[in-house]
Amino acid sequence: MSDLETLSASVTALEESIATTNGGLDVFYLLFAGAMVFFMQAGFAMLCAGSIRAKNVKNIMLKNILDACGGAVGFWTIGYAFAYGGADSSKLTFIGNSDFVLANIHDGGSLIGWFFQFAFAATAATIVAGTVAERCKFEAYIAYSLMLTGFVYPVVVHSIWSSSGFLSAFTDDENKFLGSGMIDFAGSGVVHMTGGVTALFAAKILGPRIGRFYDADGNELPEPVSFPPHSVALQVLGTFILWVGWYGFNPGSTLGISPAGYADVAALCAVTTTLAAASGSVSAMFTDMLMTRKATGETMYDITMCMNGALSGLVGITAGCSVCEPWAAFVIGIIAGWVYIFVSSLLVKLKIDDAVDAIPVHFGNGMWGCIATGLFASPGLVANAYGTPNNGLFYGGANAGKLLGVEIVGILFIIGWVGVIMIPYFMLLNAMGLFRVDALEEEVGLDISHHKGAAYDMSGPSEDAKEKYEISTSQRKLVVPADDGEENA
Repeated sequence: MSDLETLSASVTALEESIATTNGGLDVFYLLFAGAMVFFMQAGFAMLCAGSIRAKNVKNIMLKNILDACGGAVGFWTIGYAFAYGGADSSKLTFIGNSDFVLANIHDGGSLIGWFFQFAFAATAATIVAGTVAERCKFEAYIAYSLMLTGFVYPVVVHSIWSSSGFLSAFTDDENKFLGSGMIDFAGSGVVHMTGGVTALFAAKILGPRIGRFYDADGNELPEPVSFPPHSVALQVLGTFILWVGWYGFNPGSTLGISPAGYADVAALCAVTTTLAAASGSVSAMFTDMLMTRKATGETMYDITMCMNGALSGLVGITAGCSVCEPWAAFVIGIIAGWVYIFVSSLLVKLKIDDAVDAIPVHFGNGMWGCIATGLFASPGLVANAYGTPNNGLFYGGANAGKLLGVEIVGILFIIGWVGVIMIPYFMLLNAMGLFRVDALEEEVGLDISHHKGAAYDMSGPSEDAKEKYEISTSQRKLVVPADDGEENA
């Protein structure tokens, strides 16, 4: 073998080694990011548990655990196939049609892709659980969770993220809607709006908790009654866990780290995610403080506004985290805080009971995140992340309005698709008596009525034990030593 042949063989071996290393690096990157997204389930569990009353904690915690279980089974059997099966950028399809139960998927890149996407699917289902907490039957929860992760959510994914979707930015140029395709980088619309609008329909059909807007006889109350959270500490813990998990959610949506430019996109996502969360938190809290001062003359700082404002900013930046400048992320977060306050107040006026305010955070700011992308997307950053010449309305140019138009169409599609499937589904569950627990079970709490007892043991010692202790202490003789003065006297 000549020196040239030896050199060529060495170069080929080196290239193969680099490709293998890069492939392993990308798998590890998605494993880490997916694990962070999955850990958000713990954040949702803590936030939901802290936000509701103590008598329903076991119920909501169990539902959060089963979100992961149901999401895994549903997305493995049919969900992933409907979302990505048979994707082909040269043609448009409504739904995937292959790779059921991950058949014929064996390589590490594809398997870790399923894991990452499963974590997103479980997130969409969890959003609904918090909204309908304290009055939804367990059977109904399992039914709608499987429907959402196995069919409804995958169709949205296919339409926007698959290379065969009619709104996809990843299909061939001639197939892109309005020549653009929808930019929803990490899922303001795909994940959060889908879960949020499902929660809205569920809450409307299920009805409010007893005593929230109406008394036990169905008479309207003069003022809505707020049910205080049983643990602010759990709420704050859940909020911080979710915020940390978002660093897997948004930067991880690059789906790799080794290709040129991917690290830059992931780094930008981390920065924009941070700024939007921070500005959303401050915006919601101080706006609420000013509104309260104007109404009552008192200055009060609401920690719930602070927490949900941060989550609203996180949802609002999720669509455009890779294509918006840091200053734009800051503005998006500020407006996200206002959107949260407005939608939360609107739900109360409409007498729609959301136990954890998930609808304003995920549905309201999921919409805002998509619209914000159509306004603030930078042409240079869009080119880096998507390789296309699109940009938001505020940057002007020939393509300025196209992206915003596609984002609006995407919003309408998600609302329409989820409504067409889930409204009849919830109505059927309700008509069959499978949706809501009876009034007595709701009053006593779902932990006692459905889960073999309360989450917290508040019983204390028995009366017999206390009586024995009192007798014991009464028989003790306490000897108090005299001081020197008394001894001298």
